[in-house]
Amino acid sequence: MEARCIVGSADRLGEGPVWSPLDGRVYWFDIKGKRLAWYEPKTDERGAFDLPFRASAAAPRTQGGLLIATEKGLAICDPDRGEIGIVQPLELPEGFRTNDGKIDLAGNFWWSTMDDDHGKRPGSVYRTTPTFRTDRVLTGIHIPNTISVSPDGRRLYMADSRRQTIFRHEIADLGKVEVFAHTRGAPATPDGSAVDARGYLWNAQWGGWRIVRYAPNGEIAEIIQMPVEQPTSCCFGGDDFTTLYVTSAWDGLSLEARARQPVAGGLFAIETGVKGLALPLFAG
Repeated sequence: MEARCIVGSADRLGEGPVWSPLDGRVYWFDIKGKRLAWYEPKTDERGAFDLPFRASAAAPRTQGGLLIATEKGLAICDPDRGEIGIVQPLELPEGFRTNDGKIDLAGNFWWSTMDDDHGKRPGSVYRTTPTFRTDRVLTGIHIPNTISVSPDGRRLYMADSRRQTIFRHEIADLGKVEVFAHTRGAPATPDGSAVDARGYLWNAQWGGWRIVRYAPNGEIAEIIQMPVEQPTSCCFGGDDFTTLYVTSAWDGLSLEARARQPVAGGLFAIETGVKGLALPLFAG
């Protein structure tokens, strides 16, 4: 499998890719650039617009548009009109922002917050139902990433990137948790992930130049090399749902390092030949 750059977006901190089956597009964010972007593979069209605040994760809605996790709270966005408005305000501690997020098979939107100073203070994970009931469900995670569910909907994968560890929780009892995989001792940090229909977890590894596909038992099944040092997250999409879209970042890289990877911050596509796990739309 080969990763090819399909949009040279040069995102400082690309994150939160999500496929919209209604639009036939992949959406993603540049968190530090305060920008939402999209790419439509059928037409090769792309677009972007500036946001009034930092945002990082989204879920496509049944009635169109996106539900977005932002540093000001949850927002509804119409990407075509370039409109966004807060529908559920949330006051985060000074220096905090949102990070990862994804919908589960029951239609709930899970999203996280973190200290923007490299996760020095622990962040939290929230769950928002289609009725917009929002609860904080996990705390004590310094850099919450990889919010992804298993194909049976019973387990939640959650990484603490600061600890270089991916955990697996029982959704019915989040206190039941086990270590799924880790990269401790290696120059690679688990970042965002996507799950395929067979239950394998595809994990973007910051600093590792790679995507790692983990089997359901936590063993490494495959490693896909990336042309960038800092892949950040991934999602499945496309007509047959076998394309893995990967975001990346140049944030923190020296000028010399950026010169060695001129497509850092771009959006990449990997034709996997494996179907991704289809996620529902957000009904709220």
